Formats: sequence, C-alpha cells, structure tokens
Amino acid sequence: MARNKKRKGDPVHGWLNFNKPVEMTSTQAVAIVKRLFNAQKAGHGGTLDPLADGVLPIALGEATKTSAYAMDADKDYTFVISWGQSTSTQDREGEVTGSSDVRVPLDAVAEALAGFVGEIEQVPPKFSAIKVNGQRAYDLARDGEEVELKSRTVMLYEAKLDEASTTDEAVIHVTCGKGFYIRALVRDLAFELGMEGHVTSLKRTRVGGFELAQGSSKEEIEALEDPEARKALLVPIEASLDDIPAINISSDGEAKLRNGNEFRLLPHEMQDFQSQRSELQGDESDDRMALAMSNGQALAMGEIRAGFFRPFRVFQIG
Repeated sequence: MARNKKRKGDPVHGWLNFNKPVEMTSTQAVAIVKRLFNAQKAGHGGTLDPLADGVLPIALGEATKTSAYAMDADKDYTFVISWGQSTSTQDREGEVTGSSDVRVPLDAVAEALAGFVGEIEQVPPKFSAIKVNGQRAYDLARDGEEVELKSRTVMLYEAKLDEASTTDEAVIHVTCGKGFYIRALVRDLAFELGMEGHVTSLKRTRVGGFELAQGSSKEEIEALEDPEARKALLVPIEASLDDIPAINISSDGEAKLRNGNEFRLLPHEMQDFQSQRSELQGDESDDRMALAMSNGQALAMGEIRAGFFRPFRVFQIG
C-alpha cells in the first residue's frame, strides 16, 4: 500500500497582498512568500511581468482553490509610454524595431486613447505567456519564430491621460478586465497616432479587492520575525470572491459539507442568497454560485439548484 507523503511546511491558508518589485518574476515571488510563511502550498492570482511592479495577490494553502477568481478580477494599472521608439516586446526590454521623431499634441493622445475604451478586439503581444501549439508565445518569439496570435475580446473600462504627461512621455491610468494586455494597447495606440512608442514603466495598483496601499513588500514581511505576526498580514480565502453571495449555513449543513455532500438550504438561507445575489450582481442575475460560511470561515464554493447547495470546492481548514 502506498503511503501518503506529508507536505513540507505549515498548513497556512489565506491571501497575501504582495507588492512585487521590478525584476522579480511572479514565480520567484510565490517561492519567496511560500518560504517566508513556511507554507505547504502557494500560487498567484495573475502573472505580473518582471519589468512591472505592484500588486501580486498570492494564495496560500486552500486559498489556491480560488486563484482563478483573482485572475478574472478587474485590474488597475499606471504606466508610462516613451514616444520615439518601438521595440520587439513593446517594453524597454526588447530590441528597437522602429524610430520616429513624430509627436502629436496631448489632446490628440487623449482622444485616441478614449477610442479604445469599451469592449474591443485585441491581439496579444508576441512576447506573451499565451500557448501556441503547446509552447509559450514568448519562447517561440525569442527563438525567432513568427508567431501569429488570434485577437480576443477584452474590456477596457476606463483610460485616462495623466496631467504629468508630455509630448515625449504619456502617463496613463487604466481599469481593465481579464486578459487585457497593456503592451498591446501601447502598440495599437502608437499605430493609431502614427508614432513609435513603448512601455518604460508599468505598475499594477489593484487586482479586484487587493489594492497597492494595503500591500506588503518582501522587506516588510522579513522584518516581522514572529510567524503569527506574518500570518496577521493574510486576508481570508473569500477575499478573492467578493462578488459571490456568502451564506451563513446551519450546523447540519456544515457537517454535510465537511464530507463533501450537498444539503438542502433552509428558507432564510435561500432568502439570504437571493438578496445578496441581487445586490452584488443585479436583479436580472440567475447565477447559481455561492459561498458557504460558518462562524466567519469559508467552508465551500458550490451551486444552488432546486434548493440544494451542491459543493464543487470544499476548503479543508482546521
């Protein structure tokens, strides 16, 4: 009989709002946080390029089961475009592919930028993590292979040209949805304006409910030598699920959930679900997803059908 291997580390559960510095990869950030918390398991809620800094939500333990929801969350970025040169990667890491002395007035930049707001079709950068025939696009591009990526429908909710902008540098703030590439926006904006340009700095200031001002750096975590003080930096599993109704369930329901079984909702639990769904998603929503809670702790994610809560993610905590 095979023996179960015991995971190394402690059963630490929750999300860390990590402030990733420039040059650190998202994978390196996860490894560092996992070590600092001596956690058994860790993952991130959406890759942030090595040349970018800012918010990188990192899930520990059972929170990794909700990583996909953090990846789907809306995000805020502030970035700088340097006009005059385009590069192969659309940022300062790539080789120069075009140069131009053309400059346009700031109001023309603002007007062109506004034209990208809304639901648009966007072709991801060739230097991206998208897989093409099982390989990452950036690996193929670095090997000199021609990469053709299909356009995708993405959402740009808001885009604003900062007052600090000049005719040589544009400082831009955006709010965007899942799968949006800032470097692709810069490429397309430069083309629209008849200029050459690339990203010289990029900061992610928000991912869903994770905001830069509440984040912690590697140095700040290291300064807390007490493990319990470090754990105090974590936010609950449900932090990435703030748009999903959370129902406080009965002890009978809890007992069944802990064994992975469905249970019938009580009338007041069903009413609570419907009320929260309407508040969070609008009166027309027919979404069935919900989060089961007990004593302030997330127990499971599931769907509500015919009055039953049917779990598909059960959190093994405590």
